[in-house]
Amino acid sequence: MIVRLMGDGQYRIEEGVAKQLNELDDQALAALERGDEAELDSCLEAMRRTVKAQGTPLADDHIAPSDVIVPPSDLTLEESRELFSEQGLIPDLPA
Repeated sequence: MIVRLMGDGQYRIEEGVAKQLNELDDQALAALERGDEAELDSCLEAMRRTVKAQGTPLADDHIAPSDVIVPPSDLTLEESRELFSEQGLIPDLPA
């Protein structure tokens, strides 16, 4: 899976990392639905840290579609609502 961190490039992640991101995504969506901007920011930052720590950066000249786009943690609630779908940022993984 390829993840784009807005403003920070693309990373390739393994399935185990994708599952971690999916859990954080669920928490972020719940925070967004509650209107808890601080918790949402915390979840988005945790997603970015996870990708950077466990993903492999792709070269800047490597052009590939991203499966997931993680926004920065400083978005407003309204900006975040525009990016999230009913499933969050990350489509649910097959069981």
